[in-house]
Amino acid sequence: MIKISIDIGGTFTDVVAQTEVGLTSIKVLTTPDSPDRGALDGVGRLLSDLGKSYSDISAVIHGTTLATNALIERRGAKTAFITTEGFRDVLDMRYEKRFEQYDLNIEMPTALVARPLRLGLKERILADGSVLHAPQNDEIDALAAKIKSENVEAVAIGFLHSYRNPAHEVYVAERLQQALGANVTICQSADVACEIREYERFSTVCANAYVRPLMSKYLGALKDELNSLGFAGSFLMMLSGGGLTTLEQAMRFPIRLVESGPAGGVALAAHVAREVGSRKTLSLDIGGTTAKICFICDGNPQTTRRFEVARAWRDVKGSGLPVRVPTVELVEIGAGGGSMAGVDTLGRLKVGPRSAGSDPGPAAYGRGGADATITDAHLTVGNIAAEGFAGGMISLTPENAPAAIAQHVQGPMGIADVETAAAGIIELSDETMANAARVHGIELGHDIAAFDLLVSGGGGALHAARIAEKLGIRRIIVPQNAGVGSAVGFLRSPVAFESAISVMALLYDVDAQEISQRVVDQLAYVQTIVQEAVPADRIAATVKAELRYQGQGLELALDYPAEDFVMDAAALEAEFITRYEVLVGFALKNIPVELVSVSVTAREIRTLEKQPFERADAEDVAMTREVFDLAAHKQIPYQILKRASLGHVVTQGPAVVTEDQTTTLVRPGWSVHTSDDGHLILDRSPS
Repeated sequence: MIKISIDIGGTFTDVVAQTEVGLTSIKVLTTPDSPDRGALDGVGRLLSDLGKSYSDISAVIHGTTLATNALIERRGAKTAFITTEGFRDVLDMRYEKRFEQYDLNIEMPTALVARPLRLGLKERILADGSVLHAPQNDEIDALAAKIKSENVEAVAIGFLHSYRNPAHEVYVAERLQQALGANVTICQSADVACEIREYERFSTVCANAYVRPLMSKYLGALKDELNSLGFAGSFLMMLSGGGLTTLEQAMRFPIRLVESGPAGGVALAAHVAREVGSRKTLSLDIGGTTAKICFICDGNPQTTRRFEVARAWRDVKGSGLPVRVPTVELVEIGAGGGSMAGVDTLGRLKVGPRSAGSDPGPAAYGRGGADATITDAHLTVGNIAAEGFAGGMISLTPENAPAAIAQHVQGPMGIADVETAAAGIIELSDETMANAARVHGIELGHDIAAFDLLVSGGGGALHAARIAEKLGIRRIIVPQNAGVGSAVGFLRSPVAFESAISVMALLYDVDAQEISQRVVDQLAYVQTIVQEAVPADRIAATVKAELRYQGQGLELALDYPAEDFVMDAAALEAEFITRYEVLVGFALKNIPVELVSVSVTAREIRTLEKQPFERADAEDVAMTREVFDLAAHKQIPYQILKRASLGHVVTQGPAVVTEDQTTTLVRPGWSVHTSDDGHLILDRSPS
């Protein structure tokens, strides 16, 4: 029996099979009009190569950007929002501030639910959870009639203070479902994001309702198609938080899938970091459309429950839709292989965030694309070769690449030769990614130069050395199967589920007995979900307490094994102050500490599975390739090495290390060798 993982990205769909002898992968172009078509094509080809059938698959693990794309492109269901009377405009008022105070031209994101379909209901629960006014049946029935007349496909319900008492949401949802029938999706905010701050909670439940019909249809159809082909195993989905969940839970909470693909890359990075003993790791996943950055300490990625999707204004923070779901702490930049290069209105070189995607793709794909992209630039300077691109799955038209760069960059900017223009495109994209890592590192209080750089995705190993130079990093790790890293990460991820409860009270005012009981209830809830796919004796639970100084916005999370968590105000305060001093450099005096929330996670216990690795016996034939170097402003001979035959002996750059799914660029001043686990290690020579 084999396991199959499928990662559908904006440009490529990666399929990986885990067999008893190791991993086998294939990379095919994504089919944007019908993503499942490309996925099934990749699975079919891979099974054919392995001599296997669908009945030999024990599990399929899937990650997709479909939910994210639906939010960005506004392709979700026609949705209504029912809220406490007088609060329907919370979705427009947002945080009651401008995300760019002095920019007069900013554009706010359009709400997912049009104002006429935001409906108020006379009900009120107070902040302590007590009922002030119960909803009336005749009003609920009137809302149902309006929703039916508008042909609404999904309904989001979000009442004030339902995080403290969800009874009204539950009652209204049940009555509406009876009136509207099973074909209308109904989501409750206390189910989706049971936390304080009504705008974020309302935004999250609306987003979940908006994409649920689309995701349910897509996932159900994909599962049915696999079953019709003979698949009878388990179907798991990758969550944004780095864990797996069942298909049923994914269809219920599709908003938790928004970063499922990038989370796979982080899962791989965390796994490999533990394998090679990297205590501080900067994960960089560069795909065909975007680059993703995440900091990992002691093999554990930074995580958060606050995320923003579909930014509407120049990718500026605050211009998107906030969602409160567990996710890895990612920074995503529009700098993938398909990112378009051109000249802006001031005559400056610009790269991204727009991407050529898979259709038509970069100019070199020969599928009708005419724009210059980062992939075209790599081909022009000699970093990659046309032969064997994407494991031979894509036949390139290499002459298109310099022609597109000459038209869109070299000519308009008056650059002397096309190689310099192409190298400039790569240099600017490297600086964009390095700067994003700098800023994110400063926000988290990290010394980036003390980190290792671990890269994945089709473009990660191409850009790694130059980005590391810009950040002062001296060690690079390129995992096995890095080109399909996210799909491999799915196979390395545990089944997990997280749920949070809001508290928002001074630490010494918290009712310890009440909080302890709520934690016990949440533990039972998340463990029940994980037990759908994992035996109870293979599940571990953790509790995370989020605290802050009263009146501050900086919240710090303290993690505990569930059996060690005790609602002890003095102990929590002491640990919070210690952590605050480490991060900020000082502690505040005479300012009380607040307990903001407590989250509970159940997670499958998994051992560190190492990929089989055997070095090939064949030695590399001495070959070189001319690569244009921007600093030297000339072509430099790079020796060509096959990754399969690269051993423990240290090889000095410059060199290109080739494999089916990616190419590693070993710049001058760097060396490369293979670790005992089969991962490439690049070290920077002392300057």
